[in-house]
Parts: sequence; structure tokens; C-alpha cells
Amino acid sequence: MKSSFEEIAEYLRAHPEFFEAYASMLADIQVPTPHDGGTISLSKRQILALRDKNQILQDKLEELILFGKENDAIAEKMHQLAVSLLTFRRLPDLLDGLAFALRENFSVPHSALRIWNIGVDEPLQPEFLPVSSEVHAMAENLLHPYCGPHIPDEIRSWFGEQAEHLRSFAMTALQGDQTIGLLVMGSEESQRFYPEMGTVYLARLGELASKSLKRFRTA
Repeated sequence: MKSSFEEIAEYLRAHPEFFEAYASMLADIQVPTPHDGGTISLSKRQILALRDKNQILQDKLEELILFGKENDAIAEKMHQLAVSLLTFRRLPDLLDGLAFALRENFSVPHSALRIWNIGVDEPLQPEFLPVSSEVHAMAENLLHPYCGPHIPDEIRSWFGEQAEHLRSFAMTALQGDQTIGLLVMGSEESQRFYPEMGTVYLARLGELASKSLKRFRTA
């Protein structure tokens, strides 16, 4: 059963001419204010509602502008990383440069990389230590970067003594014509990498690292 307020609202919607016939009455109507509990005229209340709506839109616009600036900054850092990786002539320098860029430019405090399916002249780097078939399979099936609090114990061990302090992780596979490795980033902050975050740049980072490493392939 409809309330009297609902019936009045329906009547006014169906008969907009009411407001023309009783225009003077609108100026006399007093309605509650949204903030201090007093009353104001209907026209002033409408002005306040428009101001509130405008403020909401302004806040949304500022938020979009902030996101845009953040994305521009990340895109610029990705470009700088790509340029720097192209300058390295030795594999150890490339691996050190990638870790340095993640730490200093992208504020990723901890990173670990494992590489396989690629023959190089300097395989003694820790990044070429063997990994289990389970990790191989996981990387093969990692179609999109993973972000969240959980990673296998084997991968967690790659971070050494810092592993027990890490609370969130991001993983991106190094793929192309075949999977050649897995790049993992970790943070002590539980919300540094979270499941709902965007992964476009993480995917690009994996692709960039993969292409850069393949430059040193000898077999």
C-alpha cells in the first residue's frame, strides 16, 4: 500500500502544471536543510543540492586528473627503463639495471627473477638457478600478472632473509614464443600489491624484460 507521500509525489510527477498554477506557493515552502537541521526555502534547497552535486563532480574530476598524472608518470618511467635496458651490453649489467630500476624508480623494494629456456654465455647468475616443474607450469599458465598476498613457498624463498617480512606480491611471466622466466616483486606493505589493482604496466614490464633478455640468447 502506498504512503500518502508516495501518492503526492506521483501526482506532482503526473501534473507538472501544478507548479505553474501555484508558483507563488513554491517561494513560501520551507524544507529542512541538509546540514544544521534548520529550514530554508525550496529554491535555496535546490541551490544547495546543485552545489553538493557540483562538488561531487569536482572531486571526481580531480581524482581523474590525479590518476592521469600517475599514469603519465608510470609511462615515462617505463620508457626510461626501456631505453636503459637497450644500453646494456652484458647480461649481469642488464639484470642489475632491472633490479635497480624497480627499486629506485618504481619503489618496489624487493624483486626476484628466475630465467629458463634460454641459452646464454653467463648462466652462473642466481637468476638462472633451477626451479621446480610446478613453478614452470604456473608461469606457463599465468596469462595475466598476479597481485596479492599468496605465493608458493618455493618462490617466497627466492627473497632470502627478507621473505618472512613480505606481505604482498606481484608476479608476471616472461613470455613470447615460449615462457622463459618469472619476475616476482614483493613488499612489506599488505596493500602494495592487491588483487583488484590494474596490471597493464606489470604485463608490459614482463614483456619488456622478456624481450631484453632474449637479446643475450646464444642457443
